[in-house]
Amino acid sequence: MSLEAPVVDKKRFESDQQVRWCPGCGDYAILSSMLKVFAEMGVDREKVAVVSGIGCAARFPYYVNTYGFHTIHGRAPAIATGLKVSRPDLHVWVVGGDGDILSIGGNHFLHALRRNVTLKILCFDNRIYGLTKGQTSPTSEVGKMTKTTPMGSLDRPVNPISLALAAEATFVARTADTWGNHFREVMLRAAAHEGSAFVQILQNCVVFNEDSWESVVGREQREENALFLEHGQPLRFGRNKEKGIRLKGSEPEVVTVGEGGVTEADLAVHDEKDEALAYLLSRLDLPRFPMPVGIFHRIEGLVPLETGVARQREEAIKKKGKGDVMKLIQSGDLWTVKG
Repeated sequence: MSLEAPVVDKKRFESDQQVRWCPGCGDYAILSSMLKVFAEMGVDREKVAVVSGIGCAARFPYYVNTYGFHTIHGRAPAIATGLKVSRPDLHVWVVGGDGDILSIGGNHFLHALRRNVTLKILCFDNRIYGLTKGQTSPTSEVGKMTKTTPMGSLDRPVNPISLALAAEATFVARTADTWGNHFREVMLRAAAHEGSAFVQILQNCVVFNEDSWESVVGREQREENALFLEHGQPLRFGRNKEKGIRLKGSEPEVVTVGEGGVTEADLAVHDEKDEALAYLLSRLDLPRFPMPVGIFHRIEGLVPLETGVARQREEAIKKKGKGDVMKLIQSGDLWTVKG
């Protein structure tokens, strides 16, 4: 991945609304990076639409000068699906938090992915309900003490990457709010993808769950604890890239290159097209393994839902003509209801 971002004019995508998030919130970094991504995509503002649900992340459409739709809790993927099918020319982005997308919106999230609608679903994951003042979310860790779990959460957290892969998403990735260049590279790849794309964004909530991802995102920790995925490259990590992931059959293990006869040739090589490997990587986590970040899986060439719908519509018109709505309404048995 390139480390230098080109100079782009992001101001044309800035709205005139005052940005209202808590000082220090990771949403500010995400907004700043996304404005650059929109500008670098090289499309008109009128060709971009941002759809959100409810929560802190859902304010996003107000702060970008594009078309936007602030929907109801969890339903953003469903609304966005209708928008993309009716206007396939638009670049449609879905924005929501881990609660909005993975809890009340879990059903819509799964079906938007399996239908392969060309939506870019961004999950701002801070592992907490922020807008409602700090309750456990679907991604909160076991033992998390909050207002709703004063003795610690007993729920096993959802793994967003594993869930997206199981739902047949054709593009699945993970990045972090403050990783400007890495964030940009992942989002531009997602933007160019034809089909469903899901990106988990590790994000900080300074008020209710500060430094939740610090062990991975922190400047000092990420070299040791983050495994940056690159297609065609061996799975290496560590301050000097001295560590790696080796597979013993289907079992991963951490090894040190140069010790015990281990060479780079012994390490697993990342392949974005390998779904089984992507799922295996999605299960890696601290403290036993580093956390993988980057693009886990990508499939090209599958027909997106909006393309299939357009083809069916064209075929129906060829066979039966454009039709007459009023004639259809007035056909068949008619009933008159009088009060």
